[in-house]
Amino acid sequence: MNPPTHRARESAARHDAQSRTQVDEGITRVFLLLGKRWTGPIMSVLIMGPAYFADLRRAIPGISERMLSNRLAELAATELVVREVDKGPPLRVSYQLTRAGAALEPALTELAEWERTHLPESSRPTDR
Repeated sequence: MNPPTHRARESAARHDAQSRTQVDEGITRVFLLLGKRWTGPIMSVLIMGPAYFADLRRAIPGISERMLSNRLAELAATELVVREVDKGPPLRVSYQLTRAGAALEPALTELAEWERTHLPESSRPTDR
């Protein structure tokens, strides 16, 4: 077999460089959703089980009611979270992960472990 020509090596190098500069579409979609501020903390609370809106608000310091409501609506629209209204009195709304949402638990657990192992204290975000 003949060794590759200079032109063939250049073509292969360009192809390799192009494939490295193209982000995976699935990763983009995941981070467009889960990379939004507050989405990760909301998911991590709901992994522990269903929670009422007020309990979620207390569990996530710094999140406004409006932002929590918006993020929960987005997660419900993507079918990661389901909203249930408990007839009262008092009227209460709870949220829980769907099967698809719960399937994120291993990934979120790994991310938390990665943070503890690899993210130095000095570079950890301080505001929420």
